[in-house]
Amino acid sequence: MNRVNGKVLRWTVLVAFFIFHFSFLIGHASAQSQCGIENTAFQSGENLTYDLYFNWQFVWVKVGKAQMKTSLGTYDGQAVYRTFLTTGGNSKLDGVFMMRDTLLSICSYKDLAPLYHRKGAREGKRYYVDELWYSYPKNNCHVKMHRLTHRGEHRWQEKEYQDCVYDMMSIFLRARNFDASQMKKGDVIPMPISDARHLMNSWLKYRGKETFKIDGTKEKFRCLVFSFIEHEDGKNHELIRFYVTDDQNHIPVRLDMFLSFGSAKVYLTGYQGVRSPMTSKIK
Repeated sequence: MNRVNGKVLRWTVLVAFFIFHFSFLIGHASAQSQCGIENTAFQSGENLTYDLYFNWQFVWVKVGKAQMKTSLGTYDGQAVYRTFLTTGGNSKLDGVFMMRDTLLSICSYKDLAPLYHRKGAREGKRYYVDELWYSYPKNNCHVKMHRLTHRGEHRWQEKEYQDCVYDMMSIFLRARNFDASQMKKGDVIPMPISDARHLMNSWLKYRGKETFKIDGTKEKFRCLVFSFIEHEDGKNHELIRFYVTDDQNHIPVRLDMFLSFGSAKVYLTGYQGVRSPMTSKIK
């Protein structure tokens, strides 16, 4: 897999959000509780929408949209949050690189511990599916992994970890509930994130606070700024710099993505059903 259609274009996942890995483990009796966190950031019915832009020959061009929806449901007899993320380019992008992604995350309603994750991705001429099933035997985190490759091959593996492991979606939901009030500029938080192939050596770096105004609107927000960094091939790569509202909701309003062939940006265009007042909004 080359850098263009592989690691770099995981920005479609990170829009999820992406997007925001600020979590601390909570010490409870069971492993599932340890891998969970109290949810104070979002509720069933939340709907976030975004526009996607590429820098094409020194011009920023709108190339697609993204949407994230959260609702209540049931899974294996327990109450859960079901969160869908869909991203897709338009005809302007399809001529360069077709992208259609759909992600699903199922987490415990009680404490947001991850239970199931699925990503179906069409990237260029490739289509593949990743699935993860989580369980928590003997205070460990067990992950069953399945990948349907773009060649139609089914690959299965199972791994067990003493520490908690997350996927791109569940870490986003967890991260939105983290308290940054005690963080200092430059602080680094390790982020163990897995897909159906391997565990990623990645972390989050806190860059402080900034004010951000959404282009074409009068909306301005106080934001926390973070960088998502991955170590690969002996080097550290900043994949995304993102801006989340400095309030209880921790909604991402802007993402800057650094790609091998250029730059991309994601801007919030709408939000509905948020749990708490948007106190970060500057009037």
